Amino acid sequence: MTVTDPTAASAATPLDDHQRSRRIRKVILAAGAGHFVEWFDFGLYGTLATVIAINFFQQGDPGAALLSAFAVFGAGFVMRPLGGLFFGSLGDRMGRKSTLATVILVTSGATVVMGLLPTYSMVGLWAPLLLVLVRLVQGFAAGGESSGATTLLAEYAPSNRRGFVSSFVDVFGFAAFVVGAGLVLLFTSTLGADALNSWGWRILFLLALPLGLAGLYLRWKLEDTPEFQAIEKKGEVTKSPLRTSLRTSWKALLFCVGFVVIKAVGHWILQTFMPSYLQTTLHYDQTTSYAVTTIGLLAIAVLVPFMGLLSDRIGRKPVMIAGCIGFVVLTYPTLMLMNAGNFWAATAAMVLLGVFMAAYDGASSAAMAELFPTNIRYGSMAIAYNVSVAIFGGITPYFAAFLITASGNPFAPAFYVMAAAAVSLVVVLRARETFRLPLRQQA
Repeated sequence: MTVTDPTAASAATPLDDHQRSRRIRKVILAAGAGHFVEWFDFGLYGTLATVIAINFFQQGDPGAALLSAFAVFGAGFVMRPLGGLFFGSLGDRMGRKSTLATVILVTSGATVVMGLLPTYSMVGLWAPLLLVLVRLVQGFAAGGESSGATTLLAEYAPSNRRGFVSSFVDVFGFAAFVVGAGLVLLFTSTLGADALNSWGWRILFLLALPLGLAGLYLRWKLEDTPEFQAIEKKGEVTKSPLRTSLRTSWKALLFCVGFVVIKAVGHWILQTFMPSYLQTTLHYDQTTSYAVTTIGLLAIAVLVPFMGLLSDRIGRKPVMIAGCIGFVVLTYPTLMLMNAGNFWAATAAMVLLGVFMAAYDGASSAAMAELFPTNIRYGSMAIAYNVSVAIFGGITPYFAAFLITASGNPFAPAFYVMAAAAVSLVVVLRARETFRLPLRQQA
């Protein structure tokens, strides 16, 4: 088995330190731009869940309408494993660059359509049906985004900075939620809630058009990764990556599924469920809810690369374990703190949960990429990641809201987060440490 240094494999002549740094920055921007567009839409949908409920479902019972909005949100996740199979296999056979360019084209197009959909008052039941259709398309495209962007960054990164570079997948993902939540906060403050609810929400989704075109340009200008170019030259590109993955890396697939459990649940609790939770359950006003969410997500985006850098120094496992333990021990108390009815208490609680999420995210992206060899990395990650997200992440907002309704306990969602963290903790403890190992090229 031959191992190459991904920082130099593709160059005909060696790159100096300045050229390497410049190339890494370019790759981070290209990967991040597409990832930003992907999660900008998801963030908007979650932040605007109460607005979506008003516009796309029959009114009468606000709680039932909100549950319906979350159910449609979860429907998009049904398509993610299929999207992962399609785009993951394509990425391992045709390359990372062209596949990720296709993903961002589909994503941004679907998001623009979202901003043009007719509402329930216009077309009745056709409104939620069209909403579901768009969400299914978005979910299909999302199946190829996270694993592809992570693969791109991991295969370009120097071996001693793989955690730091790979962590920018989550930096841009959370930044998208911050910008989305911040724009909602801005629109609410300047236009007023009535204007946001009636037409302002459309403008936010239509912003995906210029963002998508910019991301498409950046990705198309990239060369494919050094690792993928190396296996192309050697004729080691796999014709059937899924079959190869199931035959040679099934244990790694299971580990990857386990890694993603708390990642999926934690993300969608903080990004999607929290704004409506603060409003409908804890009775914060709309502006305060969006402000708390924005600050919390911003804290995560800032902390993630530092956690990735830490994982390059001490290993992936210690950082991921710390994140899991934090969720298990402190999720319930933080939700109780939010119930104080004070902006600063709610913000402190949100930021504390964000610290645990940042720790786990900062180390887990590289850890997942390091589980698989180059010729099946994209597809293997796509399968495992999206199966786990579809099972655990897609139902998170709906299930969290259901737990509150069924139990009458406003802090009941904490138990779901704690259980997810416990599952990932067990898996991480059983996994081997990979941060000092080079990326393998062939299964």
